[in-house]
Amino acid sequence: MSLYKSYGGNKRHEIIYKGISIAFLLLFAVATLFPIYFMIISSFGDPIEAGAVNYSLIPTKFTLDSFKFFFNYSEYSVRWLLNSLLIASVATVSNVVFAGMAGYAFSKIKFPGRKWLFFLLLIAMMIPYQVVQVPLYILIVNIFNLSNTYASLMLPTLCGVYNIFLAKQFMSTLPTEVIECAKIEGCNQFQIFTKIIVPLSKTVLAVMAIMTFMENWNTFFWPFLVTKTMDMQTIQVGLKNFRFANTTYFSPMMAGATISAIPMFILFFSLQKYFLQGVTVGAVKG
Repeated sequence: MSLYKSYGGNKRHEIIYKGISIAFLLLFAVATLFPIYFMIISSFGDPIEAGAVNYSLIPTKFTLDSFKFFFNYSEYSVRWLLNSLLIASVATVSNVVFAGMAGYAFSKIKFPGRKWLFFLLLIAMMIPYQVVQVPLYILIVNIFNLSNTYASLMLPTLCGVYNIFLAKQFMSTLPTEVIECAKIEGCNQFQIFTKIIVPLSKTVLAVMAIMTFMENWNTFFWPFLVTKTMDMQTIQVGLKNFRFANTTYFSPMMAGATISAIPMFILFFSLQKYFLQGVTVGAVKG
Protein backbone atom coordinates (compact mmCIF):
# COMPACT_ATOMS: atom_id res chain seq x y z
CA MET A 1 0.00 0.00 0.00
CA SER A 2 2.80 2.37 0.87
CA LEU A 3 4.47 1.48 -2.42
CA TYR A 4 1.25 2.42 -4.28
CA LYS A 5 1.04 5.77 -2.46
CA SER A 6 4.68 6.51 -3.25
CA TYR A 7 4.15 5.70 -6.93
CA GLY A 8 0.97 7.76 -7.07
CA GLY A 9 2.70 10.72 -5.49
CA ASN A 10 5.58 10.53 -7.95
CA LYS A 11 3.17 10.35 -10.87
CA ARG A 12 1.30 13.40 -9.58
CA HIS A 13 4.55 15.29 -9.25
CA GLU A 14 5.51 14.25 -12.76
CA ILE A 15 2.22 15.57 -14.16
CA ILE A 16 2.69 18.87 -12.31
CA TYR A 17 6.27 19.15 -13.53
CA LYS A 18 5.25 18.47 -17.14
CA GLY A 19 2.40 20.97 -16.86
CA ILE A 20 4.73 23.70 -15.61
CA SER A 21 7.28 22.88 -18.32
CA ILE A 22 4.64 23.01 -21.07
CA ALA A 23 3.24 26.30 -19.73
CA PHE A 24 6.74 27.81 -19.64
CA LEU A 25 7.52 26.63 -23.19
CA LEU A 26 4.20 28.01 -24.46
CA LEU A 27 4.92 31.35 -22.81
CA PHE A 28 8.38 31.41 -24.35
CA ALA A 29 6.95 30.49 -27.78
CA VAL A 30 4.35 33.28 -27.58
CA ALA A 31 7.00 35.82 -26.58
CA THR A 32 9.19 34.68 -29.49
CA LEU A 33 6.47 34.58 -32.15
CA PHE A 34 4.63 37.74 -31.09
CA PRO A 35 6.96 40.19 -32.93
CA ILE A 36 6.53 38.14 -36.11
CA TYR A 37 2.76 38.13 -35.65
CA PHE A 38 2.72 41.89 -35.06
CA MET A 39 4.88 42.49 -38.15
CA ILE A 40 2.64 40.42 -40.43
CA ILE A 41 -0.61 41.85 -39.07
CA SER A 42 0.69 45.41 -39.32
CA SER A 43 1.80 44.88 -42.93
CA PHE A 44 -1.85 44.47 -43.98
CA GLY A 45 -2.79 47.84 -42.51
CA ASP A 46 -3.81 50.94 -44.42
CA PRO A 47 -0.87 53.16 -45.51
CA ILE A 48 -2.99 56.25 -44.76
CA GLU A 49 -2.88 55.38 -41.08
CA ALA A 50 0.91 55.28 -41.12
CA GLY A 51 1.38 57.99 -38.53
CA ALA A 52 -1.19 56.69 -36.06
CA VAL A 53 -0.02 56.58 -32.46
CA ASN A 54 -2.20 53.63 -31.41
CA TYR A 55 -1.44 50.28 -32.98
CA SER A 56 -3.97 47.47 -33.00
CA LEU A 57 -2.96 43.92 -32.09
CA ILE A 58 -6.11 42.55 -33.72
CA PRO A 59 -6.51 43.19 -37.45
CA THR A 60 -9.47 45.43 -38.28
CA LYS A 61 -8.79 45.62 -42.02
CA PHE A 62 -6.89 43.49 -44.51
CA THR A 63 -5.49 45.27 -47.54
CA LEU A 64 -2.49 44.88 -49.83
CA ASP A 65 -2.13 48.65 -50.27
CA SER A 66 0.89 48.76 -47.98
CA PHE A 67 2.73 46.23 -50.13
CA LYS A 68 1.92 48.29 -53.23
CA PHE A 69 3.04 51.41 -51.38
CA PHE A 70 6.35 49.73 -50.51
CA PHE A 71 7.21 49.04 -54.16
CA ASN A 72 5.87 52.37 -55.41
CA TYR A 73 7.46 54.48 -52.68
CA SER A 74 10.93 54.34 -54.21
CA GLU A 75 12.33 53.25 -57.54
CA TYR A 76 14.99 51.34 -55.59
CA SER A 77 12.65 49.09 -53.58
CA VAL A 78 13.40 46.07 -55.76
CA ARG A 79 17.07 47.12 -55.95
CA TRP A 80 17.32 46.85 -52.17
CA LEU A 81 16.16 43.23 -52.31
CA LEU A 82 18.55 42.42 -55.16
CA ASN A 83 21.46 44.05 -53.31
CA SER A 84 20.78 41.94 -50.22
CA LEU A 85 20.48 38.81 -52.36
CA LEU A 86 23.75 39.53 -54.16
CA ILE A 87 25.73 40.32 -51.01
CA ALA A 88 24.36 37.34 -49.07
CA SER A 89 24.95 34.96 -51.98
CA VAL A 90 28.55 36.08 -52.55
CA ALA A 91 29.30 35.86 -48.83
CA THR A 92 27.77 32.38 -48.67
CA VAL A 93 29.76 30.99 -51.60
CA SER A 94 33.04 32.56 -50.48
CA ASN A 95 32.67 31.32 -46.91
CA VAL A 96 31.89 27.77 -48.01
CA VAL A 97 34.94 27.74 -50.29
CA PHE A 98 37.53 29.63 -48.23
CA ALA A 99 36.43 28.56 -44.75
CA GLY A 100 36.13 24.97 -45.97
CA MET A 101 39.68 25.07 -47.36
CA ALA A 102 41.01 26.68 -44.19
CA GLY A 103 39.23 24.12 -42.02
CA TYR A 104 40.77 21.31 -44.04
CA ALA A 105 44.24 22.85 -43.77
CA PHE A 106 44.00 23.30 -40.00
CA SER A 107 42.60 19.80 -39.42
CA LYS A 108 44.55 17.59 -41.84
CA ILE A 109 47.65 19.43 -43.10
CA LYS A 110 50.62 19.71 -40.75
CA PHE A 111 52.53 22.95 -41.22
CA PRO A 112 54.70 25.08 -38.87
CA GLY A 113 52.71 27.32 -36.55
CA ARG A 114 49.39 25.63 -37.27
CA LYS A 115 48.27 25.52 -33.64
CA TRP A 116 49.38 29.08 -32.89
CA LEU A 117 47.66 30.46 -35.98
CA PHE A 118 44.44 28.68 -35.11
CA PHE A 119 44.76 29.97 -31.55
CA LEU A 120 45.02 33.53 -32.88
CA LEU A 121 41.89 32.96 -34.96
CA LEU A 122 40.05 31.81 -31.85
CA ILE A 123 41.17 34.95 -30.03
CA ALA A 124 39.88 37.05 -32.94
CA MET A 125 36.55 35.23 -32.71
CA MET A 126 36.24 36.31 -29.07
CA ILE A 127 36.48 40.03 -29.95
CA PRO A 128 33.01 41.62 -30.21
CA TYR A 129 32.01 42.63 -33.73
CA GLN A 130 31.31 46.22 -32.66
CA VAL A 131 34.89 46.69 -31.47
CA VAL A 132 36.39 46.28 -34.95
CA GLN A 133 33.85 48.51 -36.69
CA VAL A 134 35.90 51.72 -36.38
CA PRO A 135 39.24 50.34 -37.69
CA LEU A 136 37.40 48.37 -40.39
CA TYR A 137 35.52 51.51 -41.47
CA ILE A 138 38.76 53.52 -41.62
CA LEU A 139 40.43 50.75 -43.61
CA ILE A 140 37.63 50.33 -46.14
CA VAL A 141 36.48 53.95 -46.52
CA ASN A 142 39.52 56.14 -45.85
CA ILE A 143 42.47 53.99 -46.91
CA PHE A 144 41.06 51.89 -49.77
CA ASN A 145 38.44 54.51 -50.73
CA LEU A 146 35.74 51.89 -51.32
CA SER A 147 32.83 53.76 -49.80
CA ASN A 148 29.40 53.16 -51.36
CA THR A 149 30.55 50.21 -53.47
CA TYR A 150 29.72 46.53 -53.58
CA ALA A 151 33.31 45.81 -52.60
CA SER A 152 32.86 47.64 -49.29
CA LEU A 153 29.78 45.55 -48.57
CA MET A 154 31.30 42.21 -49.55
CA LEU A 155 34.97 42.26 -48.52
CA PRO A 156 34.46 42.07 -44.71
CA THR A 157 32.17 39.05 -45.13
CA LEU A 158 34.21 36.86 -47.49
CA CYS A 159 35.43 34.47 -44.79
CA GLY A 160 34.25 34.25 -41.19
CA VAL A 161 36.40 32.96 -38.34
CA TYR A 162 33.49 31.02 -36.87
CA ASN A 163 33.01 29.15 -40.14
CA ILE A 164 36.70 28.21 -40.14
CA PHE A 165 36.34 26.93 -36.59
CA LEU A 166 33.20 24.99 -37.53
CA ALA A 167 34.83 23.39 -40.56
CA LYS A 168 38.01 22.54 -38.66
CA GLN A 169 36.14 20.87 -35.80
CA PHE A 170 34.08 18.73 -38.17
CA MET A 171 36.89 17.78 -40.54
CA SER A 172 39.08 16.73 -37.63
CA THR A 173 36.72 13.79 -37.13
CA LEU A 174 37.19 12.49 -40.69
CA PRO A 175 39.49 9.44 -40.95
CA THR A 176 43.04 10.34 -41.92
CA GLU A 177 43.51 6.91 -43.54
CA VAL A 178 41.25 7.94 -46.43
CA ILE A 179 43.49 10.94 -47.15
CA GLU A 180 46.63 8.79 -46.98
CA CYS A 181 45.14 6.34 -49.48
CA ALA A 182 44.34 9.23 -51.81
CA LYS A 183 47.95 10.44 -51.59
CA ILE A 184 49.18 6.97 -52.48
CA GLU A 185 46.92 7.04 -55.55
CA GLY A 186 48.63 10.28 -56.62
CA CYS A 187 46.04 12.90 -55.61
CA ASN A 188 47.27 16.36 -54.70
CA GLN A 189 45.80 18.45 -51.87
CA PHE A 190 43.26 20.20 -54.10
CA GLN A 191 41.99 16.88 -55.47
CA ILE A 192 41.78 15.44 -51.97
CA PHE A 193 39.74 18.43 -50.82
CA THR A 194 37.32 18.48 -53.77
CA LYS A 195 36.86 14.73 -54.28
CA ILE A 196 37.07 13.40 -50.72
CA ILE A 197 36.69 16.10 -48.06
CA VAL A 198 33.84 18.05 -49.67
CA PRO A 199 31.56 15.00 -50.22
CA LEU A 200 32.18 13.85 -46.65
CA SER A 201 31.56 17.35 -45.27
CA LYS A 202 28.30 18.21 -47.01
CA THR A 203 26.50 18.57 -43.69
CA VAL A 204 28.83 21.14 -42.15
CA LEU A 205 29.18 23.02 -45.44
CA ALA A 206 25.39 23.23 -45.73
CA VAL A 207 25.15 24.53 -42.16
CA MET A 208 27.82 27.12 -42.90
CA ALA A 209 25.96 28.22 -46.03
CA ILE A 210 22.64 28.59 -44.22
CA MET A 211 24.03 30.50 -41.25
CA THR A 212 26.16 32.78 -43.43
CA PHE A 213 23.26 33.62 -45.75
CA MET A 214 20.99 34.45 -42.83
CA GLU A 215 23.59 36.60 -41.11
CA ASN A 216 24.40 38.65 -44.21
CA TRP A 217 20.78 38.97 -45.29
CA ASN A 218 19.76 40.39 -41.91
CA THR A 219 22.78 42.61 -41.27
CA PHE A 220 22.07 46.33 -40.87
CA PHE A 221 24.89 48.22 -39.17
CA TRP A 222 27.74 47.72 -41.65
CA PRO A 223 25.71 48.47 -44.83
CA PHE A 224 24.32 51.51 -43.04
CA LEU A 225 27.87 52.78 -42.40
CA VAL A 226 29.37 52.35 -45.86
CA THR A 227 26.44 53.21 -48.15
CA LYS A 228 25.58 56.81 -49.08
CA THR A 229 23.03 56.52 -51.88
CA MET A 230 19.71 54.70 -51.92
CA ASP A 231 20.64 52.55 -54.90
CA MET A 232 23.44 50.84 -52.91
CA GLN A 233 21.41 50.14 -49.79
CA THR A 234 20.28 46.68 -48.72
CA ILE A 235 16.69 45.90 -47.79
CA GLN A 236 17.39 46.20 -44.06
CA VAL A 237 18.88 49.68 -44.51
CA GLY A 238 16.30 50.70 -47.08
CA LEU A 239 13.47 50.19 -44.58
CA LYS A 240 14.72 53.15 -42.55
CA ASN A 241 13.69 55.43 -45.41
CA PHE A 242 10.07 54.93 -44.35
CA ARG A 243 10.71 56.78 -41.09
CA PHE A 244 10.87 60.56 -40.82
CA ALA A 245 11.17 63.10 -38.02
CA ASN A 246 7.42 63.77 -37.77
CA THR A 247 5.85 60.56 -39.03
CA THR A 248 6.51 56.97 -40.00
CA TYR A 249 5.05 54.96 -42.85
CA PHE A 250 4.47 52.16 -40.41
CA SER A 251 2.39 49.69 -42.42
CA PRO A 252 4.52 49.95 -45.61
CA MET A 253 7.64 49.53 -43.49
CA MET A 254 6.15 46.39 -41.92
CA ALA A 255 5.20 45.20 -45.41
CA GLY A 256 8.83 45.58 -46.50
CA ALA A 257 9.99 43.77 -43.37
CA THR A 258 7.58 40.93 -44.10
CA ILE A 259 8.86 40.66 -47.68
CA SER A 260 12.45 40.61 -46.43
CA ALA A 261 11.60 37.85 -43.94
CA ILE A 262 10.06 35.53 -46.56
CA PRO A 263 13.45 34.17 -47.80
CA MET A 264 14.38 33.36 -44.20
CA PHE A 265 11.11 31.50 -43.64
CA ILE A 266 11.61 29.51 -46.83
CA LEU A 267 15.24 28.79 -45.96
CA PHE A 268 14.44 27.60 -42.46
CA PHE A 269 11.43 25.38 -43.20
CA SER A 270 13.07 23.77 -46.23
CA LEU A 271 16.44 23.12 -44.55
CA GLN A 272 15.52 22.89 -40.88
CA LYS A 273 17.21 19.49 -40.49
CA TYR A 274 20.55 21.19 -41.19
CA PHE A 275 19.79 23.80 -38.52
CA LEU A 276 19.26 21.03 -35.99
CA GLN A 277 22.49 19.33 -37.01
CA GLY A 278 24.27 22.70 -36.81
CA VAL A 279 23.54 22.91 -33.08
CA THR A 280 25.97 20.06 -32.33
CA VAL A 281 28.26 19.97 -35.37
CA GLY A 282 30.85 22.22 -33.71
CA ALA A 283 30.72 20.39 -30.39
CA VAL A 284 32.80 17.42 -31.48
CA LYS A 285 36.28 17.08 -30.09
CA GLY A 286 38.97 18.47 -32.41
